Amino acid sequence: MPATPPAPAQPPSHQAASAQGPRATSLSPDPALSWSATLPPQAGPPGSGRPVVSFGEPEVGYRERSWQVRIPPRIAAAAGAVVLGLGLIGGAVTGSWLIGDSGEDGSGDRFAQAGELWHSVPVDQLFPPTVDGQGAGPGGADRTWTRIAVAPDSGCTGAFDPLLRKALAPVGCERLLRATYTDATQSYLTTVGLLFTDADATAMRELDQRFTKEGLDKRTDLMPLPYAAKNTLAADFGARQRGSWTISVLTDAPVVAYAVSGWVDGRAVDTPEPAAQAMEPGDTSPAAQAGLGNEAKGLADRVERALRKTATSPSEQPS
Repeated sequence: MPATPPAPAQPPSHQAASAQGPRATSLSPDPALSWSATLPPQAGPPGSGRPVVSFGEPEVGYRERSWQVRIPPRIAAAAGAVVLGLGLIGGAVTGSWLIGDSGEDGSGDRFAQAGELWHSVPVDQLFPPTVDGQGAGPGGADRTWTRIAVAPDSGCTGAFDPLLRKALAPVGCERLLRATYTDATQSYLTTVGLLFTDADATAMRELDQRFTKEGLDKRTDLMPLPYAAKNTLAADFGARQRGSWTISVLTDAPVVAYAVSGWVDGRAVDTPEPAAQAMEPGDTSPAAQAGLGNEAKGLADRVERALRKTATSPSEQPS
């Protein structure tokens, strides 16, 4: 007698990612440098829980029963068509379940998954210790940023100037994550932030349209605040030290990404400029000549890009 087919192997449990690097296997980062919580046992990244289905051969000894009933050909054909139709529909539905597809494009699921990244992804994945900025500097020069401080995850109380807080109020504040970096020469500082909102996709699109239409991302009274960490190069990086900034309202994730840059020496800036303006050819302002617009825009773009990659493939670690 042939052996009974073995039971399907259970998928291995997902290993939590480490906050110490994208290639490690523990989601228990240093509490001083991470807001990440360890995933529950056997819990994988959002959307990973697919059912395991086995299609086995009939057991030995199985025989079709003969009902000894003669069915007229027309009725048999009609019944066959109904069964075939139901089989096709059932097969389509089963296939949809197997691949985790709701029948739509899945964008809603990705949007929701992105909103959960603040507590399911380690700090080193959202804010890497070192960020490579090839071609991100003035004239296409390369940049490298090193993280010098990570703020504890928090709400938004006291994190924004009053007018910016008011402008962001329609989308709410689920969590705010921030980190401060310096360039390779330790001449500049840049705080990059990810505001995870309570909003749905419609509200995020509306906020993005308002920022674009009214130019809210270019107003000096709507600049983000830096994160000044004690006992670091950024200890004196306050509101008066803001030289350039950028704000991006994402529409494919409930997130507002931003960055603000200034000098390491703590000098006050009388005429800060939005990054887009400071990066314009021919701009001779101090912020433009120092490349502060490139610092803010370059770092924000790369953190935003990493966020999108993680939201699209939450089970994969970025290289």
